Amino acid sequence: MQRNFLAEFVGTFALVFIGGGAIMMAQHTGNTAGLLQVALAHGLILALMVSATMNVSGGHLNPAVTTALLVARRITPTIAGVHIVAQLLGAVAAAYMLKALMPTAIFAAAQGGGQAIALDISGVQALGLEFIATFFLMFVIYGTAVNSEAPKIGGLAIGLTIGAGILAIGPLTGGSMNPARSFGPAIASGVFAGQAIFWVGPILGAIAAALIWEFGILTRKR
Repeated sequence: MQRNFLAEFVGTFALVFIGGGAIMMAQHTGNTAGLLQVALAHGLILALMVSATMNVSGGHLNPAVTTALLVARRITPTIAGVHIVAQLLGAVAAAYMLKALMPTAIFAAAQGGGQAIALDISGVQALGLEFIATFFLMFVIYGTAVNSEAPKIGGLAIGLTIGAGILAIGPLTGGSMNPARSFGPAIASGVFAGQAIFWVGPILGAIAAALIWEFGILTRKR
């Protein structure tokens, strides 16, 4: 249990710290390629951390992924609980570390490096975007990590999927696809707008992808 907790804590800490830091730097420098910068930072750090923790905890680093694997009966409720607690604590710790180390004005302007819903879309639209992006993420996780015949490419495909998701929906929802990724900065910044969307959309999307794999693609093997 301790190994699982530490792996999930450190992996999620890294995702929130690097991802949040990239968002702050993109805003601070006024970089015209800011979206690409943010997508690349998230994709790279997730690919690295999933690869580093995959053989210890499975490299979930995401409560939506853990919940979907629990629903699919790939992990036990106890392991799921340990993972989710570690993920949330890691995210909060990273957000507070950014708050302590980054200039106050930059941290505040970027809402702690968290996500926000654009004013020109509705809550239902935002929920749908997060659902679909996380569906793709979980679909790739199954195809490259969960499936026993998956290609041995570590976290590369998973990181690329996160990067692609941010490029596609980042300007509208922030491209969370991960409740912990949004929860940590919300706690540190005190800005909780859209939190329900960042939990419900990713969790439902991940569960939908897991069930399609379990009962549609892997049916014969089960």
